[in-house]
Amino acid sequence: MSSELAAFHLRPVRESDAPAILAAFKDPEMSRQGDVVDHATATTYAAHLAANPTAFAIATDTELVGVVALSADPENKLGWCWYWIAAPYRGQGITSASARTLANWALTTGGFYRLELGHRANNPASGRVAVAAGFVQEGLEREKFLISGIRYDVLTYGRLATDPVPAGPVLELEPHPDFVAL
Repeated sequence: MSSELAAFHLRPVRESDAPAILAAFKDPEMSRQGDVVDHATATTYAAHLAANPTAFAIATDTELVGVVALSADPENKLGWCWYWIAAPYRGQGITSASARTLANWALTTGGFYRLELGHRANNPASGRVAVAAGFVQEGLEREKFLISGIRYDVLTYGRLATDPVPAGPVLELEPHPDFVAL
């Protein structure tokens, strides 16, 4: 692992992460990730994530810089993967390593069989993260999202427990204390 990535790890989100979440959401690009506009909404967002045993802060020793998470469907051993990272940390491989770490963990220790994700077709950086995390592009949902009056296609990806483990760095992952494998 590069020395730059060694500074990051995954840990459960904490309610005390609210100030870092609010700071990240000051970036207009983050408006698609949730409705965080002030300390109260950041605290609510952090509390919601803190209650999810498959939501992780992408963090340094001192602060949250992003989130990588799964929305779980236990009956089908399925998870919907999503992620974001604060603007100053984009383009450094941190999100790719975080998504790879989460997917590897979920498909082994976590007991998931299938993970899915999707991203707007005009966001190729998110597609690079998906591929780096071992996801395979499976389809295109035409004009799925309506954002500010504009329709966007969504590219969809999947990764199975039987797929090859992708090469690349992984981060240390601290499991949520309430997590129970599927």
